[in-house]
Amino acid sequence: MTTAVAIQPAMPRPTPVPIAAARPRKQQRPSPGKENLVSVKPVSSTVGPVANIRTRRERPCDACRRRKSRCVIHEGAVLCVLCDFHKQECTFVQSPLPRKRKVVDDGKKDSPNNQKKRSVDAEPPPLALPTPTITATAPSPPPAQPLLTNQHLPHLGETLGLQRRQHSRYIGLSSPFDSLLIGLSSFDTRNESTFDLGTLRRVNDHECFIMLPDENTQDYAGEADSLHLVEQVVHPHGPALLDLYFRVVHPSFPIIQKHLFVERYRNGDRTFSPALMAGMYILALNWWSFDHKLASYPKPDAARLEALANKSLSLAMERPKLSTVQAGLLLLQRPEADSWSLTTQLVAIGQELGLHLDCSGWSIPQWERGLRKRIAWALYMQDKWSSLIHGRPSHIFGANWAVKAINDDDFKEEGDGYETRQEETEDEKEDSLRGQMLFAQMIELTAIMAEVMDTFYTQVAIQDFANAGKGSTQLILERAKPVQIKLKRWHEKLPQSIRMHAETGSKLSSTGMLTDVRSEKCTVLTYTGYLHLAYFATEITLHRRIVQSLDPTMSDQYLLFVCRNAAKTRLISAMDFVNRLKPEHLRSFWYFASKINFTLIGTFGSLLWATAPAAEEAEFYKTRLREYRWTLSVSAKRAEFLDYAVQMLDASRAMLNNLAEKPSLATQISSTGVPPSAPVPRRAHFGGMGGGMGGGVGGRSMGGFGGMEGGMYDEGEGDGEDTEMRESVELRRNVSSRSFRGFEFEEEEGSLGDRRR
Repeated sequence: MTTAVAIQPAMPRPTPVPIAAARPRKQQRPSPGKENLVSVKPVSSTVGPVANIRTRRERPCDACRRRKSRCVIHEGAVLCVLCDFHKQECTFVQSPLPRKRKVVDDGKKDSPNNQKKRSVDAEPPPLALPTPTITATAPSPPPAQPLLTNQHLPHLGETLGLQRRQHSRYIGLSSPFDSLLIGLSSFDTRNESTFDLGTLRRVNDHECFIMLPDENTQDYAGEADSLHLVEQVVHPHGPALLDLYFRVVHPSFPIIQKHLFVERYRNGDRTFSPALMAGMYILALNWWSFDHKLASYPKPDAARLEALANKSLSLAMERPKLSTVQAGLLLLQRPEADSWSLTTQLVAIGQELGLHLDCSGWSIPQWERGLRKRIAWALYMQDKWSSLIHGRPSHIFGANWAVKAINDDDFKEEGDGYETRQEETEDEKEDSLRGQMLFAQMIELTAIMAEVMDTFYTQVAIQDFANAGKGSTQLILERAKPVQIKLKRWHEKLPQSIRMHAETGSKLSSTGMLTDVRSEKCTVLTYTGYLHLAYFATEITLHRRIVQSLDPTMSDQYLLFVCRNAAKTRLISAMDFVNRLKPEHLRSFWYFASKINFTLIGTFGSLLWATAPAAEEAEFYKTRLREYRWTLSVSAKRAEFLDYAVQMLDASRAMLNNLAEKPSLATQISSTGVPPSAPVPRRAHFGGMGGGMGGGVGGRSMGGFGGMEGGMYDEGEGDGEDTEMRESVELRRNVSSRSFRGFEFEEEEGSLGDRRR
């Protein structure tokens, strides 16, 4: 049986407390309790002369009193040894902690007094967690003052990006701090050297940071009040919301050191970043109705939380820490938070913190190295996908990106200063490993997508294609082949556990099911959807550039036929993927770019409609877009962010009303003659990517794409993995009875739904 120790909250301080310049030397009467008899380890002789060490009868500072450690002050020093080591204030304003006296009741263990004592001691401190798992608290009036403690956390003092009262800024090679001059400085055992402008912190032989005090930044004293306001908005449901966050969001977006965060929280530490806490609460509110305890209470004001988060984040940028980037990334995961400017700010802050550097050999805790790499890659993905969905240049370039590829060691939680650990169940371990795998695969896919953007959408590339004139399509195909091969290999090597048909899920109740209180239906969360959607978005971005370069009057009509059929099959595969999404996919966490990635599928269909050479082909895309809109509108009932894709699809449809009438296929054949026959039909695919090139609507194969030596279309058997997902009972769409296939029509043998049944 574990006994929870009640933690005495610190006295609230609305303003900074001045540091005592000197200490009274008058003798005090010794206290009869054990407070002055605490045994501590002897101080090392390396700290200097100890001729003027205070006696135990003299009053210790507030921090040493809380730690129950010996308070040692050398002659002429203002701070005690421990406060100086941890870079914290050395104050004498708090009264002694009340001593706990034993209850003597004839030595009986099970006496009423002993039982009462145990029940009182077992109660956790306010808003602290009784176990490593965060649980909901009972309703109670909000606290009048912020619950902050100033506990001894040496593991944060040793970090580079998470220290309490100071922040770090990277010193670049071209800055006024020349590396050779820095090397002449005298560094202590912590690799620090203090001078007038701050403290130099050397992390290896050639990279250095300057540590600056937080108190010199704007509104630092009000940070505790901001955190209190955030906690007031969600009180008393903060722990339950954090529990939801770690169960739903964290597995596939692990940018927080979970064990360290939970242990700090349950031990009463309330020195978290207000913006970070607000970001975690805001994301967790999306699953408020799926927690049976929370659903019976009024939902906290999300708009109020967002206002507090934005204000706190703006102030935190003046004293940047890892928590600043974490908060910004979480706030950007909201479907409605589509901020390009905030993304650029986070990239700049990340560079100031040295997130673009290789920290593998730095003299910082190992767990911080892994955390820095995870945050760095999350920032990389935020920048690259924001570049795609906004159509703007990326701010991260390969020449200045030295972060090593992520590996299993980067997800480890050991060594964070807390020894107590809760054993995970097998399901929790599998869920955690699956989430780590998903995060790593998303990073790899993002790198391929970034290469697509650099190859086809930079100003240099656009000018190259313009200069190529009528040969632009061939130039695009030549440049597309290497990227297409990488995308094909990525899909082939995708681990089985994170494919769409794999049984995955984040369990939100003891029965392993997520319960929607409103509908009283149970399911599990499957968060692999955003990865596969990103894959289709990458393919569409590649094919979109090819279609844009096609000229209906080009001499090589067969090349036109091949390119358009390849694009058509990609569109069909993407639409079928969306059609097969189930409630467990839609209700899960979706990466911020997913809202636009769903929209890009409709935009691609509209592009193919607008550029269709014949009326029959245009009618085919019109029908498919109508079906896609119906699928999105039904799915939006479970994923509200899909409403944006519906609105954009309607906007594109309105633009297409101005499209000139296209000639019929029969008219074109009678005027130009029958085009050259295609090779013998066989199943082909666009470079072997998932879904295959032979899908079509009815599952029939198209003409092969051979005969193009050196081109990007290679024949072969596609695995068809993405098109073999099980049919969703609730999201069934009506499929047109006729399908455009090249230059001829064939009667369908039945609807798609009939064939699936």
